[in-house]
Amino acid sequence: HVQLVESGGGSVQAGGSLRLSCLVSGFTDSRHCMTWFRQVPGKKREGVAGINPDGTTFYADSVKGRFTISKDNAKNTLYLQMGDLKPDDTAMYYCGAEYGAHGTWDDPADFGYWGQGTQVTVS
Repeated sequence: HVQLVESGGGSVQAGGSLRLSCLVSGFTDSRHCMTWFRQVPGKKREGVAGINPDGTTFYADSVKGRFTISKDNAKNTLYLQMGDLKPDDTAMYYCGAEYGAHGTWDDPADFGYWGQGTQVTVS
């Protein structure tokens, strides 16, 4: 079965950068779409950046031009490069794998597999 493990979070000052990684295991093929979500206490989980098996990417308007999602299939790893970080980016960041085919990239209900999360704090 699928297992996702995030890493790379930490504390950074506004304007700084971080790169998050998600190690993926348990997939029998590469058909699943992948998305980085984030969540803060009292708020719904929101999609930040997603990537299709064909490489097509999607971004929330709030992070366009600042964040880049990518994957390295040889290393079974998903990345989120985050630049020009802002205090509003502070959240727990989760890696999610789509449960079915052709779901909505930023709808948590379409993602059945999750990592444990990694905390990003921007001050």
